[in-house]
Amino acid sequence: MASSQAQAASRSTIPASGEQTAAERENRADSRRRGRGALSNSSGRFEPLARQPEDDGWDLTEELPPLKTEITIERPRHIITKNDSPDISFDRSINPYRGCEHGCIYCFARPTHAYMGLSPGLDFETKLFSKAGAASLLERELSAPRYQPKVIAIGTNTDPYQPIEREQRVMRGVLAVLHRTKHPVAIVTKSALILRDLDLLAPMAEQGLVKVALSVTTLDPLLARKMEPRAAAPEKRLDAIRQLSEAGIPTAVLVAPIIPAINDAEIETILTRAKAMGACEAGYVMLRLPLELHDLFREWLLAHYPNKLRHVLSLVRSVRDGKIYDSTWGKRMTGSGPYAWMIGRRFEAASEKLGLTRNKKKLRTDLFVPPQRGAEQLSLF
Repeated sequence: MASSQAQAASRSTIPASGEQTAAERENRADSRRRGRGALSNSSGRFEPLARQPEDDGWDLTEELPPLKTEITIERPRHIITKNDSPDISFDRSINPYRGCEHGCIYCFARPTHAYMGLSPGLDFETKLFSKAGAASLLERELSAPRYQPKVIAIGTNTDPYQPIEREQRVMRGVLAVLHRTKHPVAIVTKSALILRDLDLLAPMAEQGLVKVALSVTTLDPLLARKMEPRAAAPEKRLDAIRQLSEAGIPTAVLVAPIIPAINDAEIETILTRAKAMGACEAGYVMLRLPLELHDLFREWLLAHYPNKLRHVLSLVRSVRDGKIYDSTWGKRMTGSGPYAWMIGRRFEAASEKLGLTRNKKKLRTDLFVPPQRGAEQLSLF
């Protein structure tokens, strides 16, 4: 009798065919998200319906394939974007891509994917838009009779050298136009792929037409893998600074973003390593969590640093006047309050000690040669 009871108890702990434990379901979800930064894919803020997967216990046991990167060709009418923000140093920029495969969990551009009817979560890093005709559009806009050259910034929203650039080559086409027309450009990236274009960047640097900034958020490869899973490893970024500098290209390092209690202890070390590699300027940006990014980042903290969650978010609020985010010009990049003041003084002291001047290198605009206006067929519409 006792033996029969033991066998029955043993059978009751074994899931029925087709059933899974919560741990098994979570492992399956992790395998799908492997190599991605976000942990969820909630609907964008403009969608009339919110869609979120829920487990009803009837999931099949077979493994689902990992999320793949999907690329849609976008045909915009214009490629140069204008802005009038008083706290940034440029008034025009180019974004070769929408979305970014690097998957940086802290990326302030994530909420822009909602304008495409997509999620700022996993959609932002898996459903990308390539502006394949960017080079032709740029030639047309630079040839406009009233165009006045000023520095064009590239990489200030999504990274122009993200992995899909290897095949799409949109950035390469844009850079070729800027090289041919002798137009100044400032590039921000966290990818060593920029070294592919040294043949264009080096001649432009000789004429004072280009400068590059490499974003280095951490020197810890494990933290980098969690925060920015498909970006170049920290050592590769530092080596890119070295090779760019040796090629005569003015190169800066950006400690961006500084995340309280996550990477803030590395400021001086990052600046020291970057200076040793040839960086001549430095900058930093405090973590920004607009709109949906707050929930995505909180979810990431809960998964990777649960014991730090309250402390990190408390410090984030302390630099934003008690709010999670403050978009006020002049404060959004550096924050305010005692913690923000301390970070600013540490950064300034380390930069001054290392000779990393904050004076921005001026690029030339007087060499600009407008592209030849070809035969253009007037549109009937």
